[in-house]
Amino acid sequence: METFRRYGFDKPMFYVTLALIALGLLMVTSASGVFAEQNYHQKLYFSVQQFVGAALSLIVIFAVLLRIRRPFYKEPFFVLGLLGLTLGLLLLALVMPPVARTNRWIVLAGMRFQPSELAKISLVLFLAWFADRKREKIAEFKTLAVPMGAVLLFVFLILREPDFGTAVLILALCLILLYLGGAQLKHFALMGLVLVPLLGFYLFSASYRVNRLQAFFSPGANFENINFQVAQSKLAVGAGGVLGVSFGESVQKMFFLPCSHTDFIFAIIGEEFGLAGTLLVIALFALLVWRGVVISMKAPDFFSQLAAAGLTLFLGFQTLLNITVVLGLAPAKGVPLPLVSFGRSSLFCVLMSIGLLLHISQRRGDGRKPA
Repeated sequence: METFRRYGFDKPMFYVTLALIALGLLMVTSASGVFAEQNYHQKLYFSVQQFVGAALSLIVIFAVLLRIRRPFYKEPFFVLGLLGLTLGLLLLALVMPPVARTNRWIVLAGMRFQPSELAKISLVLFLAWFADRKREKIAEFKTLAVPMGAVLLFVFLILREPDFGTAVLILALCLILLYLGGAQLKHFALMGLVLVPLLGFYLFSASYRVNRLQAFFSPGANFENINFQVAQSKLAVGAGGVLGVSFGESVQKMFFLPCSHTDFIFAIIGEEFGLAGTLLVIALFALLVWRGVVISMKAPDFFSQLAAAGLTLFLGFQTLLNITVVLGLAPAKGVPLPLVSFGRSSLFCVLMSIGLLLHISQRRGDGRKPA
């Protein structure tokens, strides 16, 4: 038996989400103001877009996701339909006119959408659905042909955009999700015979990826070219000290640090709010991930447990990857900080993931109590 408590969702996760959205709006305003004024003659250009994206996403969550009694995300029509839609969008992105010499976006009527962000949700739901249906046979290698085929197809299309960081992130976490669903570790070794050459080819086929690896392993070499962005990022974090230089007073956002309002916004947080601000942000994300784990553990069925675990893993690992890149602890990947970095595609898909987690938290099996 299962009960549904409308608006009985996980309140700590919801409040943390609102706090991170508010922080993101604040920091996008600060980090993008000079750039927006010079390029768009509107100082609040990016912050207004971020606010509209967040507001519309929250309306969808409350007006739709949290009001539907049925667990629609478990239905084959929805799971396979979303997977097919994402596949179609990824293929469409490859034939769209390039943006910044990549084919990561679909551009329609002046609006841009990045299908690889949606791929994270659709693959999690598909793998959870498949593992639930094939629970008795998931440990057999032949059973993994379908889910691994889907994952490899999506990874290949994302590599073609190209977006190596997102492709590796999706691949790694899909493998973890399959393992949680019952797949055997020994089968992943056989998959590696296909995956390692594929990833190796794409890693070394572009000079800028090789340069990023060189910059990571030799941070002091060729400062002006290879390691410039990460070096400026670490300068920003170091300049903040313990309490920061105060809000709006960042120097690095004055065209010294590229992508200061997107992938490297955590560096601006470190500069303006210091160690105290960065620790607060990390604590908020840790609380968000913890509540996701709690929701997964208390979910009423295997599908919901696995889907909640997968969505939480994506949120946690993407956050960790972004912060480690900013601090120079990992090669640059181009992965945004969830809910904080500017980017409507990322913001919408992250909030949809959290909306699904909140919907799962409204469902309770017989005898279960909310956390």
